[in-house]
Amino acid sequence: MDPDLSALDEALADAGVDGYLIDADSEDSDQYYLSGFDAPDPFITLYDGEVRLLFARSLEYGRAQAESRAATVQRYTDFDHSAKIEEYGQREAAARVLAEFLRSHGVESVAVPPRFPLQTADGVREQGIDVRPDEHGTVTEIRATKTDEEIEHVRAAQRANEAALARAEELIATAGVDEEGHLVHGGEPLTSERVTRAIEMELLEHGCGLDDTIVACGRDAADPHDRGSGPLRAGEPIIVDIFPQNKTTKYHADMTRTFCRGDPDETIREWYDLTARAKAAALAAIEPGVTGEAVHDAAASVYEDAGLPTLSSDPSAETGFIHSTGHGVGLDVHERPVVGPGGGELEPGHIITVEPGLYDPAVGGVRIEDIVAVTEDGYENLTDYPEQLRASE
Repeated sequence: MDPDLSALDEALADAGVDGYLIDADSEDSDQYYLSGFDAPDPFITLYDGEVRLLFARSLEYGRAQAESRAATVQRYTDFDHSAKIEEYGQREAAARVLAEFLRSHGVESVAVPPRFPLQTADGVREQGIDVRPDEHGTVTEIRATKTDEEIEHVRAAQRANEAALARAEELIATAGVDEEGHLVHGGEPLTSERVTRAIEMELLEHGCGLDDTIVACGRDAADPHDRGSGPLRAGEPIIVDIFPQNKTTKYHADMTRTFCRGDPDETIREWYDLTARAKAAALAAIEPGVTGEAVHDAAASVYEDAGLPTLSSDPSAETGFIHSTGHGVGLDVHERPVVGPGGGELEPGHIITVEPGLYDPAVGGVRIEDIVAVTEDGYENLTDYPEQLRASE
């Protein structure tokens, strides 16, 4: 997939610089997106109308030539790195190599991402290269609008996500309940850790992985980012939030459901119904040109009409609806656009989550989340998983 970088060309022209520079490994999504190359160690990508790569070592040289989208691939050794070390020392030698690399492509000034190594910036500045921060995060902004191919990558990750969630729900639904109210499966306590392990194994079967997931019960579920731990309990809400990454494409998915084994109390049932309504209201608001803030307000208004606190009505609220309605998803699980206060206009190709929720340590938590793609006339819901509070086999 070759991205459309015309917006980057325009940004460079507007800034009056010759190129765009990234110094990072491919875990940095801007680096991976711009270079088209996956490497575990930091390397240099220069964009000057073409993609050009520079490697400190020769280890990735051949693979980069074969796999990246770069017009040129070079190494420090191509710029007499060893001789420069002897004359100037390690740090200055690296800066001189990079400056020489840039000048060999006619580049005397560069824009860099908002997060960029200070030593690299200072080093090439000392060699006379003009380095300016790209305050808008142009590559990150470009990544927010997905091509049809990227949408399919997210859709594939979401299918894996649904298989993993089904496995988690099955474990919860088929668990027994011991005399202390704890869930039991296969004669052993059913814990957050056991369910998380089952999720991870299912994802691996579908070519996906994840660093973290959320299986949070009761009071743990009252913190939106508590991963959960220990035995799961009957009658209490269990938030299962899974955000896997496809190991081949590197694109993520994201989905949350809240389950209960046994009978939830009246407050949890009311919260679940309100949250389902808040999600429906947010989805109904999505179309090109509407702001992420307006989508968030649509969800928040459902809670506010029910007399519950939200960050929109009370920015200092510690219970109720205490987070944004959603966020962009792609190479990062949290990326642009913002679907919350201050969120700008949505555009076709944006992939966003819609995930309202309610939280209170005295009650627990409820969250329901779908992932959708903004289209020319509304949205396409990429999620194909039922909503039901009572866990089903």
